[in-house]
Amino acid sequence: MKRLALLALMASSLSAASPDVLVLHERLRPSGDATGPAVEKTVRWDPKRTALIVCDMWDDHWCQGAARRVTELAGPLNAVLRDARARGIFIVHAPSSVTRFYDGTPARELARQAPYSPTPVPLSTQERWGTGWCWPDSPREKALPIDDSDMGCDCPTKCTIREAWTRQNAALEILPGDALTDHGQETWNLLAQRGITNVILTGVHLNMCVLGRPFAIRQQVRLGKNVVLCRDLTDTMYNHEKAPHVSHFEGTDLVIGHVERYWCPTITSTDLTGRPPFRFQEDNRTTRAAN
Repeated sequence: MKRLALLALMASSLSAASPDVLVLHERLRPSGDATGPAVEKTVRWDPKRTALIVCDMWDDHWCQGAARRVTELAGPLNAVLRDARARGIFIVHAPSSVTRFYDGTPARELARQAPYSPTPVPLSTQERWGTGWCWPDSPREKALPIDDSDMGCDCPTKCTIREAWTRQNAALEILPGDALTDHGQETWNLLAQRGITNVILTGVHLNMCVLGRPFAIRQQVRLGKNVVLCRDLTDTMYNHEKAPHVSHFEGTDLVIGHVERYWCPTITSTDLTGRPPFRFQEDNRTTRAAN
């Protein structure tokens, strides 16, 4: 009942707010470790100075479990993108290493043709998995709370690692006004051109690409953007057989806590849509930390 009341209150706040204002209920962990108590605060953003970035929602994945969850997430995420566009939020599709599939499309050209803008700090020049990469920042953050050293396949029979993706998941519409890039400088150019100061991150996988890609959380925070993770629109690569030996979805919650403690607050898609947050069908817990 308490959760339903909270959702009703959030939806009421959304409908009562001006359509020109995003009312976000940020959750963060200002002290203690990532499993310590979270606090919430309400902030208001200008949607026209806000971008929503979709990270690595590919058409397939080498891990069958990961591919299944991305397919399940894609439809609800697309519905959120529709609402975000209607509110004036700029959509950036970022399917890493497959942007050539979109050569010549309006979304790809929008990113390529954005005028160059210098960044306030250097972009990462190290490469991993086909793009620049922002590695963990040991002075700033502790080690991740999950062991993903086996690359996180949670399937009963472990899948063979291969490059399975060719494009973004087709369920995600790329509409006029959207941009498409996996490049840090192009992303910065697009945001600078529009005076965007606020960034919402969605997509997969949180313990890897949503933190490390050149358009993602670590980089955007270092560049001085106001960043939030939409915590119901993400997933991790985590195998429950590895430490800390919790379920896949509990492992995701632990990484969400890590982000809230060391990098940026989180929100749920309810703040953008007024609807209940997304939940994976396999997540059959009666209570969970993610919402």
